[in-house]
Amino acid sequence: MSLSVSKKIRLGTLFLFSLLILTGGAGIFYTSTLKDEAKAVLKDNYESLAFCQIMQQQLDSLDVQPEKSITQFETALKAQEKNITEPGEKAATEHLRSLYDNLKANPISLANTRLLETELQKILHLNMLAIHNKNQKAQKTAEDALTFIVSIVAVVFIIAFTFSMNFPAIVTGPINHLSEAIKAISNKNYKYRVRIENKDEFGNLADAFNSMAERLEYFESSSLNKLMFEKSRAEAVINSLKDASIGIDKNNIILFANHQALQLLGLNTNEIVGKEVAEVAKSNDLFNFLISNESSAPFKIVVENRENYFIKEFIDVAQGEGNSKVIVLRNITSFKELDVAKTNFIATISHELKTPLAASDFSLKLLEDQRIGTLSDEQKELIQNLKQDNQRILKIISELLNMSQVETGKIELDVQLVNPYLIIDHAIETVATSAKEKKIEIKKIVEDGLPLIKADAEKSTWVLNNFLTNAIKYSVEGGSITIVAKVANETVAFSVEDNGPGIAKEYQSRLFERYFQVPGSKAKGTGLGLGISREFIIAQNGKIWVESQVGRGSTFSFSLAIEPH
Repeated sequence: MSLSVSKKIRLGTLFLFSLLILTGGAGIFYTSTLKDEAKAVLKDNYESLAFCQIMQQQLDSLDVQPEKSITQFETALKAQEKNITEPGEKAATEHLRSLYDNLKANPISLANTRLLETELQKILHLNMLAIHNKNQKAQKTAEDALTFIVSIVAVVFIIAFTFSMNFPAIVTGPINHLSEAIKAISNKNYKYRVRIENKDEFGNLADAFNSMAERLEYFESSSLNKLMFEKSRAEAVINSLKDASIGIDKNNIILFANHQALQLLGLNTNEIVGKEVAEVAKSNDLFNFLISNESSAPFKIVVENRENYFIKEFIDVAQGEGNSKVIVLRNITSFKELDVAKTNFIATISHELKTPLAASDFSLKLLEDQRIGTLSDEQKELIQNLKQDNQRILKIISELLNMSQVETGKIELDVQLVNPYLIIDHAIETVATSAKEKKIEIKKIVEDGLPLIKADAEKSTWVLNNFLTNAIKYSVEGGSITIVAKVANETVAFSVEDNGPGIAKEYQSRLFERYFQVPGSKAKGTGLGLGISREFIIAQNGKIWVESQVGRGSTFSFSLAIEPH
């Protein structure tokens, strides 16, 4: 029957404990033996020596104090008679007693005294000889104890060392086998098996592990074809997408890139799939642009010597606790070409319409001339309406021409050092008639000593004029408009404040988009003015913004850099 690991460890511990007890027991036994022998020497022999010494002293003082010496001698003799331990010591003690009895009868007998001293020396000799023999025996016992203990310690050390070297293998050996097996399984080597013959806990663990590996091998073999099929199908779906697509997981590892994306990047599959985003970005400028630039504005890529335009879109895909993402590049080249064609068409039509409209405007002025004839009130009203319609159409055409410049990127700037007061005055003159018709007062809050600014005077005036026109359009009759100009952060900031209905916060970010109009607005226009204003200001390296609250009016502003010192 195979022992369990816990029993093996318990038995090993008990074995080492037994060796410890054996070594300690031997030491205790020999120490106790030496102690007993030393105690026996002290009790049996050293006391006899002491008694003999007392009797000798009393014999020496017998002449001085006979009675006292005899009494003390007898006391020591009685003690000696009770401590007879060595062979021959009893007979010597009895002879000593006989001599003592004679001494008591004749204390001054010198012969008896000599005989007593001789007998005392005999007793002393017997005890000294006994002490010597016992000392030899004790040394022999000590040497035997030392030899035995050293032998026991050597044997215990060898056994313990052998045990400490071999016993851990009982535990670590199976663990090492299992560790190797786990590494093999992690490397998808599902054919690996653990061979442990012992039927202990490790044997049971090995059997469970082998069963798991067998199931994994079966699962892999049964699912491999299915996985390959799914992989092929996924690749087919990805490559069938018209738009270039790149998938990135939550750990910034590139999962896939379809044929269109590989063609744009100039890479093959092995150079991008499975790589880290940072690694690919270092070696590919286009990929670095796609990852680092979050703008959704269209951008141009030259493919096969032909300009193509794309917009980028990020699609988040849930992946466990994080999110993967897919970068989709939509080809808008055809739309860009249509947009360019539209822009060219608008520019052409605008130029073509501007000439007859200018001619008709001249003709209307001639009709108002008294030299041609007198007009009735109805005719004057008709001519006035025609003039207003004509001016409105000319304004629309002017905005369309400006927009065509913006869209083609061909804004022609005449940047010079301009006096900001002239921009304000020209803009006010342009809208003075419209303001007067609605009885709107135009106020000016302008700092004194404004510095010259670097600007295109005509286009900057056009922007301020557009702000004023909108303010008049949305202000109530009899209201007021305020123009503010001041120095701020190395720029001159121009603002137009009105008391109109205001603009909701959710629409403010879109006000400068082309063709955008605030929903529900009663005053309608082309939706181009603010879009063109934004392009004109940005082209001059300025800033444009709006601040507004519903029911409290709006403030449209732009700033342009001042002349450097």
